[in-house]
Amino acid sequence: MKLILTQEVTGLGGPGDVVEVKDGYGRNYLVPRGVAIRWTRGAEKTVESIKAARATRAVRDLGHAEEIKTKLEANSVAVKVRAGAGGRLFGAVTTAEIAEALTATSGEQVDKRTIAIKNPIRALGNHEVSVRLHDEVSATVALNVIPA
Repeated sequence: MKLILTQEVTGLGGPGDVVEVKDGYGRNYLVPRGVAIRWTRGAEKTVESIKAARATRAVRDLGHAEEIKTKLEANSVAVKVRAGAGGRLFGAVTTAEIAEALTATSGEQVDKRTIAIKNPIRALGNHEVSVRLHDEVSATVALNVIPA
C-alpha cells in the first residue's frame, strides 16, 4: 500500500514522504490515526505543500543546527508549573510547555515533536531533556521546573 505521511513516523519517514507499507499497517494504524493519507495522483499535489511547511519548520543545515545547540545548552531553561505542597506537580510537564520555554529563552523556534523526555517530569527541580535538532545533532538541555 502506498501512503503519503503527514507526520513524523519513527523508522518510516517524515511529513511529505511517500512510503510503501503493508496493507494492514496502513489501513488499521497509519490512516485512522491521521498520520498518513492514501497515495493518489491528486494527493501527490499535497506532498509539495507538506514539504514546504516542513521546510519552514526545519533547521536549515548542520551548521545552523550546531548554532541552535550552543544557544540551547548555554543556559538553564525555567518552566513554571502548578505544584502541590510536597513539590509534586498537578500532572506532568508537557513537551509543548518545554518547547514554549525553549523558544522564549533561545529565540529559536523549537518544535515540540523534536523534544524527547526519558521519564515524565512530575516533580520540581532540575531535569535533563534531549532536543533532536538535526539527524546528526542533538542538544541536551538543563530544565529547571519551578512552582508558578
